[in-house]
Amino acid sequence: MESASINDDGRARPSAPMSMPSIAFRRISSLFSWSCCSSSPKKSEDGYVEFGQNDYGREGGGSRTLGTFAGVFSPVALSMFSALLFLRVVMISRTLGPEFGGSIGTLFFLANVVSSALYIVGCAEGLVENFGPNGYLVIGGLPIPDSPWWRFTYCSILNLINLVVCLFGAGMFAKISVIIFIIVCLSLSSVMASFFLVSPMEIPIPYANALIQNSTHRVNASYTGLSWDTLSQNFYQGYTADYTSGGQITDFAIVFGVLFSGVTGIMAGANMSGELKDPGKSIPWGTMTAVLFTLISYLMVSFLSAAACSRLLLTNNFMYMMPINIFPAFITIGVLTATFSASLSNLIGSSRVLEALAKDNIYGRILKGITAGVHNGNPVAAVITSWALIQLMLFYDSLNEIAQINSVLFLLSYFATNLACLGLELTSAPNFRPSFKYFSWTTALMGLLGTVIMMFVINALYAVSSIVLCFLLVVLLHLFSPSSQTAGWGSLTQALIFHQVRKTTSFADFMLHLQVVEPVLLLWLFEIKSSFNPCVLVRKYLLLLDSRKDHVKFWRPQVLLMVRNPRSCTPLVQFVNDMKKSGLYVLGHVIVEKEFAEHEVDPTIQLNTTWLSLIDHLKVKAFIELTVAWSVREGLNHLGHLAGLGAMKPNTIVLGFRDDHEPIDFFQTIGSDYMTDKFDRDGKAFEFEGNQMDANEYVSCISDVLRMKKNVVLARNFQTYSKAQISVNRLIGNNSKESAITFLYLDPPPGNDDASQLYLGALSELTSNLRPTLLVHGIRAVTSTTL
Repeated sequence: MESASINDDGRARPSAPMSMPSIAFRRISSLFSWSCCSSSPKKSEDGYVEFGQNDYGREGGGSRTLGTFAGVFSPVALSMFSALLFLRVVMISRTLGPEFGGSIGTLFFLANVVSSALYIVGCAEGLVENFGPNGYLVIGGLPIPDSPWWRFTYCSILNLINLVVCLFGAGMFAKISVIIFIIVCLSLSSVMASFFLVSPMEIPIPYANALIQNSTHRVNASYTGLSWDTLSQNFYQGYTADYTSGGQITDFAIVFGVLFSGVTGIMAGANMSGELKDPGKSIPWGTMTAVLFTLISYLMVSFLSAAACSRLLLTNNFMYMMPINIFPAFITIGVLTATFSASLSNLIGSSRVLEALAKDNIYGRILKGITAGVHNGNPVAAVITSWALIQLMLFYDSLNEIAQINSVLFLLSYFATNLACLGLELTSAPNFRPSFKYFSWTTALMGLLGTVIMMFVINALYAVSSIVLCFLLVVLLHLFSPSSQTAGWGSLTQALIFHQVRKTTSFADFMLHLQVVEPVLLLWLFEIKSSFNPCVLVRKYLLLLDSRKDHVKFWRPQVLLMVRNPRSCTPLVQFVNDMKKSGLYVLGHVIVEKEFAEHEVDPTIQLNTTWLSLIDHLKVKAFIELTVAWSVREGLNHLGHLAGLGAMKPNTIVLGFRDDHEPIDFFQTIGSDYMTDKFDRDGKAFEFEGNQMDANEYVSCISDVLRMKKNVVLARNFQTYSKAQISVNRLIGNNSKESAITFLYLDPPPGNDDASQLYLGALSELTSNLRPTLLVHGIRAVTSTTL
């Protein structure tokens, strides 16, 4: 056979021998050699780790032992060198609910099963094509039979090895992953070194490339070594036909679909949070350094390939790195370990997804046996089930068509993640405090839209099919899943409704207080379109709120601040307004009146307008609740039970501290931020009165609040509170030991009334000479370890 060389300078160079591998193996190999010289294992760490692992019910939970490198950097780097990464079902389910999380979890369980089978087939083909008859690496081949059933046997053996590794647990998987990580790094290093050490040569175009006629005259392409001329020729894009897919013309969507799999590992470190010593530090640092490491690797290999290989070689021989490598076996080893590790990580990943679906009771009794078959924290039953489904998929010999489905499904998971973050941000959920300073609802929305767009760019049919299937599962799970009625994860929908009620109520209050438009005219305009009527919207949303669905994740302070005289309480009123964080805020006042029947008009009606003017003056977002009672204690019970509406009722009651300090009139104090004379024009409003409660009654009020199962807060020394001091406090930071606000635990009051004076004396001594202080006693936990 004659050898003809096609190159730019026409000079003959020595040719490297070439045999004919299969198309399927070339595709898998190209991920290793073309994308980054390593399609390394998809790191799945412990496979699946939930927050609050011990509380969630996993048996045999271990201690946190992993640092930044082992726990985050290595998993993220390995995952980003590989093709796929399984879904973090718990994080999405706990935020969006069991229906949405369960549907996506189901799709990704199937995607991982199919993906594992795909990589097993690729690994088996790699063995045959490199070591079998007409072996690519071993000339003449080893005595390895080759036929469809023999390949199925090889696949079954590889699948069985995966099963054994996974049955030994995550520890064995982690050890194997470390070995594979070292192999991949060695392969990558050998590739980069080869570009500098190997002299120019001619590399034959493989026989499998039917786009170039080389059956009678063998066609070669040039490896020029590092050259500015070669780099300039390859610098710009030039989509051509793909010889591995029957001459299909490539485009941006196809290239993106191949490269996208290289960045799916960005969440691998977050998946290890349950095993990290310091997740708050390790996850951001480990993730960013791993991303930077893989980015540099991708760019270096791409740049060196473009500078050393002719365009003809790059587009017509996807295994070009094997003949130019100083040790060609490194490429084969890298491809085989990458495909084997990817299949292994998909098996352990699919088993953890299945375990999560079973633990969450998504499918009820159907998956009940999965939760029972757990040994030392390893979901044996889930592993065996996943292995069996993968074994069934090995009978299907056209798995390459599923690759794009996997990419679409992983984009769907990122869509769900962005949707969850967007929902949490829009609800202003207090439990959602991202430390990434550039995060906002706009970035979450951009990520959400970007994932949807790219799903359709990769394959519109698969995108539509996956979305339709996802929402079909959502409907079915909503109707039939036991977890949709029993899961106590907190409802993002309820948080959104609460947020909408609060905003709509504020808007209605604003509209009704407008001076330029008569309220009657506003009501007439609202009647034109009742859906625009804020009163109608508030009623609609209030009926949708369900107090039985309250959850600590979306807990926010819904504060009732008891105010005796706002003249001396304005700093505290302002502080609680800043502290409520998009929650409910009610100012409560008790008019102590022994003979209510002697009044012709309810005194609360006369005072309501004055209190509304107070809100306008202080510029706080609060509601007013006034009541008439024989004593402050009785009035507090009225307000504690009746303030609010529906599910929007106070859960925290703030009381001023009872002491003998002379009250300060902030409306008349020169230099006060609250100074005004508007409440003195028509007779002095909010007159100072003597102390209306003795020690026993005050302590009894605290006991009454706890009896209502509400949080109680005692505020002291807030006459010294100033926002300007907080600004100074932020500036001086570590240079001052004084804090702007002090939070202390409030012990419950004694059951004996005789001890009330001693109880107040102890609190007075505790808070004496302190800065503004809040003594807080909560009635339930305010943290959640199970998302």
